[in-house]
Amino acid sequence: MGTEIHPTAVVSSQAELGEKVTVGPFSVIENKVRIADETWIDSFVQIKDHTSIGRRNAIHSYACLGGIPQDLKYKGETSSLEIGDDNRIREYASLNRGSLEGGSITRIGSGCLIMAYAHLAHDCLLGNGVILANAVNLAGHVSIDDGAALGGLCAVHQFVHIGRHAYIGGMTGVAQDVPPFMLVAGERGWVQGVNLVGLKRLGYSREQLTNLKKAHKLLWRSGLNKEEAIRRIHSEIGSSPEIEQLLAFVQNSERGIIRSK
Repeated sequence: MGTEIHPTAVVSSQAELGEKVTVGPFSVIENKVRIADETWIDSFVQIKDHTSIGRRNAIHSYACLGGIPQDLKYKGETSSLEIGDDNRIREYASLNRGSLEGGSITRIGSGCLIMAYAHLAHDCLLGNGVILANAVNLAGHVSIDDGAALGGLCAVHQFVHIGRHAYIGGMTGVAQDVPPFMLVAGERGWVQGVNLVGLKRLGYSREQLTNLKKAHKLLWRSGLNKEEAIRRIHSEIGSSPEIEQLLAFVQNSERGIIRSK
């Protein structure tokens, strides 16, 4: 079966569609759009200029991809939205393209689930396997690493970095960086502990989880400053890939890491 475009869809002659792409009724695909093989586009979807979409994506009704930045500094410069493979983008999600300040690109990895009404502002960078539940709102320049998950109605401040396999509870406001493997919740987000349920599901061992819990206590519950806590972690826990990743994130954070209540 080849590419199928419903007669009521509007597809620009400048758009490039791969093999076995499906475009549903009343969808609009604008100029300079590239859509790779086997991507399915439901009815009433808008895909705007300078949007690139990979293979086997599913894009549901009323999603709007590649809209211009909601940024007063934007003056019509060329920028883009890039989406990887095997993503599911649900109803009414809005993904804006980048701005000059952020390198002119918004990028989504592969295997992500972006649920209904989620919003990704300009220059957001999502890794692979990221989950954004219903009505998550990401401000500009937010970066989310592989496997992180955000619960419904979360709001994330601009320039925040969320680490690998972190979990953010629903209705949480996130104003500072969230280190990898941590669980954050609360009206104004606080670190609650290690994301134990998520990490167990991913196959982390008991030893790995125990070490992460010890590191969490030293970083957030000991009363030590950051440098002292890191020294204690090195001396008492030692080195492992997940501990080194956690400490590198903490040391390199630009907005400061989120606190514990």
